[in-house]
Amino acid sequence: MNRFNTTKGFLYASLGSIGWGVSGVCSQSLFMNYDLSSEWLTAIRMVCSGVVLLLLTLPKAKSDTFRIWAKARDVLQLLAFALIGLLLCQYTFLGAIKYSNSATATVLQSLNVILMAVLMAVWSRTHMSGRQLLAILLAMAGTFLIATNGDPARMSLSTAGLILGLLAALGVVTYTLLSRPIIASWGNLTVTGWGMLIGGLVLAVVTKAWILPENLDGTAWLLIAAIVLIGTALGFSAFLEGVKLIGPVKATLIGCLEPASATALSALFLGTRFSLPELSGFCFIILTVFLSVTGSEKQT
Repeated sequence: MNRFNTTKGFLYASLGSIGWGVSGVCSQSLFMNYDLSSEWLTAIRMVCSGVVLLLLTLPKAKSDTFRIWAKARDVLQLLAFALIGLLLCQYTFLGAIKYSNSATATVLQSLNVILMAVLMAVWSRTHMSGRQLLAILLAMAGTFLIATNGDPARMSLSTAGLILGLLAALGVVTYTLLSRPIIASWGNLTVTGWGMLIGGLVLAVVTKAWILPENLDGTAWLLIAAIVLIGTALGFSAFLEGVKLIGPVKATLIGCLEPASATALSALFLGTRFSLPELSGFCFIILTVFLSVTGSEKQT
């Protein structure tokens, strides 16, 4: 791989990760200023994002975009990915933002790396390396600091925010595992686009998302547009291009820019304040990603 492509890969992965961070901060702003329900915002985000992602696939893979519905096996895999994986992840992640903040939710979601490592060790019946065990200890310490602010006698993070953040991490593991076979056949953007659209439509029907909140103004719709276009269309397409150019290991490390950017933007634009124990917890959990991913790279 030449240096130009490597540089492009890092830039694309960085752009995608920062786009996801921007999306989280926009979601937090909507929850703070318009008191939206996480169910409504999740449904709207997923439906609109699904449409945008599918439109992006049409110029290059017009036939594949719809041929995915031709075989019953592919349809079942797609439905499982959309409902058990993507919908779970998106709903719990936005819920975690609503009951905490975008930085905390994003950092807790990063624990998916640890959950995946533990699951793979159990599944393959192999012992975890010292690096992986250290990552688990750091993840536990980081979660403790975020949840209690260093004081075990009280919870500084709401119970709902903590549980939803951990479920968001589990959702990432679920949709990652469920997406692997069908993405291998149909491509990431096509599968993610349909998954977003299916999950969003199901949630929209359940929550009657077509009933619009009365207090939405032009700023609110601009924030929603930023979530869809910057956080999803740009985020997914740029990050996946980065994965193609530099590989998943390096791209995952660059993905740590998502919690970092969410923390910085949340503090700068929304006035969110973080204590030293909370920031230490953030650093511990981000460090677990480095330990886990670089460890898997060496094993490979």
